[in-house]
Amino acid sequence: MDLRLVPILLTLWISAVYSGSHSLRYYYTAVSDRAFGLPEFSTVGYVDDTQIERYSSDTGRDEPATQWMKQKEGPEYWERETQKSKGIEATFKHNVKVAMDRFNQSTGTHMVQYMYGCELGDDGSIRGYEQHVYDGREFFALDTEEWVYVPSVREAQLTTQKWNSPEVNAPERHKNYLQNICIEWLKKYLSYGQAELERRVHPHVRISDHQSDDATELRCQAYGFYPREIDVKWVKNGGDEVHSEAAKEILPNPDGSYQLRVTAEITPNEGDSYACHVEHSSLKEKLIVVWPGPNKDGQNMGIIIAIAVVAVLLIVAAVAGFAIYKKRAGKPVAGYTAAANRDSPPSSIVSA
Repeated sequence: MDLRLVPILLTLWISAVYSGSHSLRYYYTAVSDRAFGLPEFSTVGYVDDTQIERYSSDTGRDEPATQWMKQKEGPEYWERETQKSKGIEATFKHNVKVAMDRFNQSTGTHMVQYMYGCELGDDGSIRGYEQHVYDGREFFALDTEEWVYVPSVREAQLTTQKWNSPEVNAPERHKNYLQNICIEWLKKYLSYGQAELERRVHPHVRISDHQSDDATELRCQAYGFYPREIDVKWVKNGGDEVHSEAAKEILPNPDGSYQLRVTAEITPNEGDSYACHVEHSSLKEKLIVVWPGPNKDGQNMGIIIAIAVVAVLLIVAAVAGFAIYKKRAGKPVAGYTAAANRDSPPSSIVSA
């Protein structure tokens, strides 16, 4: 799967994954044509923030994305995954055409996406999710509290009505996968890549400012950290969080680490102090970087100060939210069978 698609999926479904929890997620994508240079069909699997496997209609093979997956699973595993992906590829190509018919579209570039996965909390709690998307908008999703498919648009009603019917009972079948099979595979993959998945790399922090006639923009950049979850914010006078208009988008680095820049616009007053506060699971204490004050050059480098937060300000440990990825359609429910390995829920976004 082309990684350019992942941000699309991440914005569609917001999920909280906390420090100490782990997740297994799969993303499927099919496009109506090659206008954007994307493969007609692609899949990608993730454990936490690490891509573990991928399939593309361009290569026609399911391949490991990490060294430890390549070492732990032999040729038989990858051949099974390849055959499964080829079968799903045929279904998805059909689904794109059917989805276009549902929306009365005969031309143009269109995309069907599907995400499913599970999370295992450090307290033993489990959670599953499944989402279907068409052209960047949610089509329908599985409500994992009521265990019923909920349409997000009128065009999805035909599918959800059939899947929720007693004859098909797709929610119950997928509930078994998400709460049992998915969790077992997550545990297995975690054992494969424990050294990499549980590593902790502390963030480097740099602050600067940009002066204008009537305001000052403070910039705090955290970079080189792993895992992805992090909390970065500007604080005024040691206690008041400064509102930031800019989206706090965590971006990947080529080496597998992450970066984040948080900005805040202020009007400095005499006696006010500002500092960037950073919390991450790799840090024993909160990292506080103090803004020294306006610099006529418009660029100020803050000195990084690791401060053990005093009694009153402590009590908050590294907990960080992150938007999660969700994806779309597999095999039709009518052909539901248990696979020999990964056992993805074989759902079809539009086959009703």
